[in-house]
Amino acid sequence: MPELPEVETTRLGLVPKVVGRRIRDVLVRDPRLRWPVPGDLAARVKGARVQAIGRRGKYLLLDCGEGHLLVHLGMSGTFTLAAADATTRRHDHVELVLEGGERLRLNDPRRFGAVLWVRDPASHPLLRDLGPEPFAEAFGGEHLYRRSRGRRQPVKPFLMDARIVTGVGNIYANEALFAARIHPSREAGRISRARYERLAGEVRRTLSRAIAAGGSTLRDFVGSDGQPGHFQREYAVYGRAGEPCPSCGARVRAVRHGGRATYLCPACQR
Repeated sequence: MPELPEVETTRLGLVPKVVGRRIRDVLVRDPRLRWPVPGDLAARVKGARVQAIGRRGKYLLLDCGEGHLLVHLGMSGTFTLAAADATTRRHDHVELVLEGGERLRLNDPRRFGAVLWVRDPASHPLLRDLGPEPFAEAFGGEHLYRRSRGRRQPVKPFLMDARIVTGVGNIYANEALFAARIHPSREAGRISRARYERLAGEVRRTLSRAIAAGGSTLRDFVGSDGQPGHFQREYAVYGRAGEPCPSCGARVRAVRHGGRATYLCPACQR
């Protein structure tokens, strides 16, 4: 699933090419996404100028003045800009035709994505309960420490809870916990304030590095320009079970938390 770095990479690629342009038309080839595409979507956005492109967690928000287009990439979706004469591909379910003819396309083979019309993003059910952004001032070690008190769940699913901090998905939780030298199975409520300060810093550093590398492409992800990300080349532990730890040489181990693969160094992480 595209995580925060992949969504932010998509946003950064679209901003200089889309912001300020009008939406000339909307083509909905298949409305049966995770949440159905609104039947009146074209009537709402035709003629609107894209004033900004924001992001909340893993959701893109295209500001159209009177409301926002909320776009989610689902499990394997991409949101790319195509030339006016580009051939339509299988799974190009929703297409925004911009002035000048270029087409902004959501391609979503598994149809777990979304294109919705939202009047007030802050109050929308998909967004209103999200925790702070990892780069926001409200997020930090003190926030993690306070929210973790009394919790017996492992720290990795705690860190991936979007109500605690939004956008930290499986790959980047693995990498940040390794960098902070925290065992992903340790109870969240038994981690000290100092260790949470380090973890918060590593979350930010890991996500920043991933954004700089264009995100991760394990199977399907490409940015808005159709190019894959490269952060998978920098993984310390994710997907490396049985390989040597880059810090100490011990074998990376794989376990599971809540059905999700977790990778750790049993020597470095405590």
